[in-house]
Amino acid sequence: MRALGSLCLALLVAACAAVPSAPDAHFQAHVAQVLEEMWQEFPEYAVRMGNYKYADRMTVPDAARRERVIAFYDRQLAALARLDPAALDASSRVDFELMKNRFERGRWEQLTFKAWQWQPSTYNVGGDFDYLLITDFAPLDQRLRFFLARLDKVPAYYAAAKANVSDPTLEHTQLALRQNKGSLAVFGPQLMKKVDASGLGAEERALFARRLDAAKAATGDYIAWLTALETKLEAGPARSFRIGKALYEQKFAYDIQSGFTAGQLYRRALAEKARLHDAMEIRARELWPKYMGDAHVPADRLVMIRVVLDELAKHHARRDRLVQVVREQLPRLAAFVREKDLLDQDETRPLIVRETPLYMRGSGAGASISAPGPLDPTANTYYNVTPLDDAFTPEQAESLLREYNDWTLQILNIHEAIPGHYTQLMHANKSKSLVKSLFANGSMVEGWAVFGEKTMMDAAYGGGTSEMWLSWMKWNLRTVVNTILDYEIQTMGLTRDAAIAMMTREAFQQQTEATEKWRRATLSQVQLTSYYNGYAEITALRDEMRAREGPAFSVKDFNNKFLSYGSAPVRLIRELMINGR
Repeated sequence: MRALGSLCLALLVAACAAVPSAPDAHFQAHVAQVLEEMWQEFPEYAVRMGNYKYADRMTVPDAARRERVIAFYDRQLAALARLDPAALDASSRVDFELMKNRFERGRWEQLTFKAWQWQPSTYNVGGDFDYLLITDFAPLDQRLRFFLARLDKVPAYYAAAKANVSDPTLEHTQLALRQNKGSLAVFGPQLMKKVDASGLGAEERALFARRLDAAKAATGDYIAWLTALETKLEAGPARSFRIGKALYEQKFAYDIQSGFTAGQLYRRALAEKARLHDAMEIRARELWPKYMGDAHVPADRLVMIRVVLDELAKHHARRDRLVQVVREQLPRLAAFVREKDLLDQDETRPLIVRETPLYMRGSGAGASISAPGPLDPTANTYYNVTPLDDAFTPEQAESLLREYNDWTLQILNIHEAIPGHYTQLMHANKSKSLVKSLFANGSMVEGWAVFGEKTMMDAAYGGGTSEMWLSWMKWNLRTVVNTILDYEIQTMGLTRDAAIAMMTREAFQQQTEATEKWRRATLSQVQLTSYYNGYAEITALRDEMRAREGPAFSVKDFNNKFLSYGSAPVRLIRELMINGR
């Protein structure tokens, strides 16, 4: 009877725990209402997250639209102000903080940062239209009808874009030119072939052709307008791409949601750079006899490390096989994760390696992940790899191949795919909290990918050779230097020549990689700090949990638990994990 009584008590406690408190139930009902408003207000974002209810809608970024968006943020912030986060459970409090940050950030972006004025690259319809074609959320005929409805708005969209742009930077104008030219490929001949072969009626096909012509003309007109703007800006003067310290600190706080300030993270990165140089010196000295024989060892340790790395860099894929080599490596990564039992995987979630679409190229990132949202989690994840085509000279292509040599390319694939972004986002889409997945924190996402690299290395990936470790240290150093570069470029006026010198001498990067990173640093702000910040915070949390749990600590359990919280900021995940929530 005592055992039965204990069982009944346990079941009662569990049942009570499963029922949310009145404040939590009220908050979750509020969340559902807010999300429905969001889907209507931001239909493009809704589609990306897997809600296709409003897939036929396209927003026009004019002044009236900005007023509606600001009103939406004001309305949501006022509603949150009427709630008491202290009355919520730990998980709901995190959701509350994520929503508050998202709406405050959105309002700040519209009213203070105003990228919509000075970044012409903000305006590009290619990605949203392409998503309708490549995502099988409905029969093709239905998706083409959604496409048709959206096409009607393209001329107004680009008219609003031209009206919005004021005092732009040359760099964002040039990016807009390149990417919008790429968007024309989405409207290419293959599209009308799909329409003609579809079940659309004759009148619909004719309307499709007319609207498509108008959309291409509007895109072409924007490209011509940007071309003239580029000529004007090249003659000068043009707005600086540097945002300055005040805006930088604000953007850092909103985007990274870190336990550090931007200045604190910068100083930490400087110290980490020195520590990595010490560790790389040890590995390079081990490898010197193997690759350099009896050759004189340079007194300058950075030169010595570079010589060894340059020898490793000679081993790389052929230019025409880069994308295929990436594709071939992924199953081996998945097998290693299974063999070492590092975390849970789900092989039912498709991962497709493809050449980076033209409308995404030119930002300085050679590889990326396009993942489905939590509302359609079984849709395809695309691993975008930019091929070394005619856009690269033979010298540029060779430089990039040396940067992504036989060792480093594997680390890139760990970062982008397994157990990096692809794996993390798959877990995020299974989170019990939609808010934690929908309002993703970029530093957690990028930090996990870096942490995943180290997890694989600690499990002796690649045989745990000195070649593999030295290559990873160089890659990790790039993460650290990203933070230093971004901070110094945006707030301290670091010049192009000084930045390239830092990347090539102190971070051992190839010339083309450094040049592309400079371009990326002129086009983004703060994002380059997300890698090191997230990695540092996750590593500290892992170490804290290991110290707490002692011999009972499990790498797999930690990884699975950490990933179960969606893509929330690490400092908020820490609160949940430490308190066992």
